[in-house]
Formats: sequence, structure tokens, C-alpha cells
Amino acid sequence: MTPLGARLRAMREERGISLKQMAEALNVSSAYLSALEHGRRGLPTGFLLHRIITFFNVIWDEAEELQRLSEISDPKITIDTGGMAPEATELTNRLAADIGRLSVDDLAFLRTELVRRSGKVKS
Repeated sequence: MTPLGARLRAMREERGISLKQMAEALNVSSAYLSALEHGRRGLPTGFLLHRIITFFNVIWDEAEELQRLSEISDPKITIDTGGMAPEATELTNRLAADIGRLSVDDLAFLRTELVRRSGKVKS
């Protein structure tokens, strides 16, 4: 599941909205919406994301949060390490090979450490 997918599911459940009801309101299939929530589809288009925001009738801060989550929710990311240090290529390949074996705690630790070291705002 992606960060955006987890948030969409939580918003649906908080409001008592079924997957089918939301899919019908957005004019997409239930299968597509389920795949989007579970990270089996790429990012939604900007147009669909706007429709989702409108569907939930969220305030500005929540709309920005959904946009931010969308930006970090690509389940099939590609990383080009060309021109970087060899360690970047090694890290990328090790992460690709081993990410599925890491615990949620390990993933959270690595994410936090990466954010801390890169000076980026925590996602």
C-alpha cells in the first residue's frame, strides 16, 4: 500500500464510504480504485487527484497533504544513479533487492535517517 493509498482508505473508512461508492462518484472502476489504494497502479493523474479532493470536500491543509502524499506514492519508482558515487548505485541496488525483507520498523528507521541526512522535510 502506498502512503496515498493508506490515507484514501482511512478517509473512506472514517466517513463510512465503500470502495464501490467512491469509485462510482469518481467515475472509475472499483478495481482501479482498489489497485490505487494497494499500490498496484501508478500515481493518479492531477485531474483524478483533484476529483478525489473534491469528493472528500477537504480543507486546504488536507488537500495539500493528499497532494504531498501523491508525490511520494509512486509504487514503481526508477532511480538513475548515473554520475553519482558508486555507493549510491550499491545502495540503490541493495534496497531494490532487500526492501521486501525489511520490517516496518526498519523501513521507518531508514526513512527517518534519510530525511535527517538529506535535510528534507519528513514525509
